[in-house]
Amino acid sequence: MFKQLSLPKLILSGAALAYLLMVILADAADTNQAAASGDLENFSLEQLVNVQVTSVSKEKSDLFTAPAAIYVITQEDIRRSGMTSIPELLRMVPGLDVAQIDANHWAVSSRGYNDQYANKLLVLIDGRSVYTPVSAGVFWNVQDVPLDDIDRIEVIRGPGATLWGANAVNGVINIITKSAQDTQGGLVTVVYGTENQPYTTVQYGGQLATNLFYRAYVTYFNRDNFVDATGQNTADAWNAIRGGFRMDWEPTAENNFTLQGDYYSLNAGETIDETTLTPPFVNRVNFVDDDTGGNVLGRWTHNYSDTSQLSLQMFYDRSEQGDAPIVIKNNTYDFDLQHRFALGSRQEIVWGAGYRYLTEDIANSDFFVSFSPTSDHDQIFSAFLQDDITVIENRLHLTIGSKLEHDNITGFEVEPSVRLAWTPTKKQTVWAAVSRAVRTPSYSELDILENRSFNPPVLATVSGNPSLNSEELTAYELGYRIKPIEPVSFDVATYYNVYDQLIAPVQGAPVFVPPAGPVIVPLTFENVQHADTYGAEVSGEWRVTDNWKLVASYTFSETHLSPTQGYDNNPQNQFQIRSYVNLPHHVELDGAVYYVDQISPPLGNASTTIPAYARVDLGVTWRPVKTLELGIFGQNLLDGNHPEFTSYKTTVLTEIPRSIMGRITWRF
Repeated sequence: MFKQLSLPKLILSGAALAYLLMVILADAADTNQAAASGDLENFSLEQLVNVQVTSVSKEKSDLFTAPAAIYVITQEDIRRSGMTSIPELLRMVPGLDVAQIDANHWAVSSRGYNDQYANKLLVLIDGRSVYTPVSAGVFWNVQDVPLDDIDRIEVIRGPGATLWGANAVNGVINIITKSAQDTQGGLVTVVYGTENQPYTTVQYGGQLATNLFYRAYVTYFNRDNFVDATGQNTADAWNAIRGGFRMDWEPTAENNFTLQGDYYSLNAGETIDETTLTPPFVNRVNFVDDDTGGNVLGRWTHNYSDTSQLSLQMFYDRSEQGDAPIVIKNNTYDFDLQHRFALGSRQEIVWGAGYRYLTEDIANSDFFVSFSPTSDHDQIFSAFLQDDITVIENRLHLTIGSKLEHDNITGFEVEPSVRLAWTPTKKQTVWAAVSRAVRTPSYSELDILENRSFNPPVLATVSGNPSLNSEELTAYELGYRIKPIEPVSFDVATYYNVYDQLIAPVQGAPVFVPPAGPVIVPLTFENVQHADTYGAEVSGEWRVTDNWKLVASYTFSETHLSPTQGYDNNPQNQFQIRSYVNLPHHVELDGAVYYVDQISPPLGNASTTIPAYARVDLGVTWRPVKTLELGIFGQNLLDGNHPEFTSYKTTVLTEIPRSIMGRITWRF
């Protein structure tokens, strides 16, 4: 039905009908009900300037004066976006490249090097790393927490290795959930639409004793298949069930304990082009990955004073991840200690130490993909020290620090940084940073043997290299924030990155297999590539009226490789503008426009061009009473189907569809 309507009619008709329905219902409801208060989007700009973030320095600091390129997705942004997954939410962050590969896979990266297994971005959920050592990337389809429970998502573009360690090369995404004390009572959210059929969250929070709070939740979703350019089903439907809990206890004013955990079971389809040694050399197969996993995390925080705090955190994470055609079993044991204290009146020290033990077992698929050895482990010892020095009070801050790590793969790594923040006035901040970061080789690059034949009869044999060194980055950053007038603010971040010892496949001499066998092209991973990247990220906010806010950003990125082999996986230009409007009768009208430049990612043994595309999202929500919210959302409304990225497993290009959905949220 949607395809038979012109786009303008579809948008206008849907928005008009939704708004008319809500106004009629609102008139029947209690129109004297007070509007919900305390939401971040209703704060004054002066209050927004003082938003506290923790990812830059592992302690609370003002976002406006933070010496890093940081962006915060708030709970209001999440609620009003209509998004139902974490990678989709990340589209609103300047400097991030988010592309959907198929119904259940995404490519997400910061400042270049995007890929299905983007390996230069560290992702944390409440301080728990969700990176997998096999690919050094993130399986985004299993990173699913109830979006109503997220307090904020802090995104650092640029290195964060001094505090967070290896793999925090191009950025850090820190997903921070709410305290159990802030999620008391019941919650039911149901989403149903053209892709979500349905998405449901049921949650309840209560109090067990004095200052001891808990919440428990269950979520379930079922999402439909996408299609390719010919309209054929791409067999990538998926469904999952997840449950979890969190407990927060504050027995005294000085001590705080947190215990939380999750368990999930997921089934996700995907298509791969499996290689064979006989004609036609490629067999297209539809797989269903069965994924299960769980984690438990405990944290104790002791406040000695306003300027001294000790934190101890431990977590265990287990997953069995289907990554067709193999299955990866991971176990992670992690211990982290952090201490903050003031040294005199002008210095604040943060130091810490950590230990992580990882194991992995891989079920091989024989000829197509195999690992040797199939089981491995790694131990990572780390320590960091950072000193925040007040050079001139309320004007000039110098932050210096370094992290020291040792792992079984590359030995010792040192990752220092120097950051300077100058605030000439309360409405301006100038910051600069020089940092070093490393990315340790993944097990795929060390131990894999993979046979690919996307262009028969040519067979590429990709071999791991156990002698690889870490990739290295030296990053130079410069940023500026200003609030020229009360309702307007701007944030500009620029960078120049120098990469050395990048890992890339090196081709050997082709081998011809008589009489009718394939032509075998051997490829081996080596530290052979150098790259220079540079770019700028500009974002701004304009509070047009008390009830209307505009947020916009523009991102430019350029990469130069030496040698020049490689693919242009990243758009040179990206632009977005988001609008938040509060209407009468407790109605909210929200919209967003995203533009993404063309890219030329790999497809088989060559590359393809993904054309530039524009995406329009619209949403209308209404709160007839304080405890009930109704919403209608349309996403990707400009284009019924378009590709955003390629899969390295198949030459099939999946197209991202237009979607319409409704959402009901009831709190009790």
